[in-house]
Amino acid sequence: MAAILNNKEKEYLFGKIRDVYDFPKPGIIFKDITTLLNDKDAFNFLINHLVQRYETFDFEFITGIESRGFIFGAALAAKLNRAFVPIRKPKKLPYTTISEKYSLEYGIDEIEMHIDAFSTAKQNPPKVLLVDDLIATGGTATAAVRLLRKIDVECIEACFLINLKSLKGDLEIAKTTPVYSVLEVF
Repeated sequence: MAAILNNKEKEYLFGKIRDVYDFPKPGIIFKDITTLLNDKDAFNFLINHLVQRYETFDFEFITGIESRGFIFGAALAAKLNRAFVPIRKPKKLPYTTISEKYSLEYGIDEIEMHIDAFSTAKQNPPKVLLVDDLIATGGTATAAVRLLRKIDVECIEACFLINLKSLKGDLEIAKTTPVYSVLEVF
């Protein structure tokens, strides 16, 4: 069975995340993870938990969504001896890319990755773990799974440090891949 945290462990991590009120606009309580990253013991605790959870899963790659997904995804990839693939905003990658557009509340956004990101795969289809810091409405993460599927890559799970349950993004992405959230905010 995959590892999950108990309530005391969750409280420990929550205690390392700062609430910033009215950011980026009035009425929003922003979950600032920089305070967790700045605490080496808490960050190591989190990464070790994720290692315990995923060390028996069958996958070759970890994909991280720009930008905080890079932090957690790359650290986890290093610990699990897996390759890391960044998923970025447009025009940030230097080689040929593929992209996926998705809807925002007021417009459209897009994510990209290198077309050859999985060229070293031994599995067919390649299997990946998708990692990001937070899931809100699920738009970016769902687009990331669609992007992976465009090139026949299987997402075995989407992992988030924080799930804003009231926005139901986890339900949206669960339509495309299993979801694991370390912490949930109701």
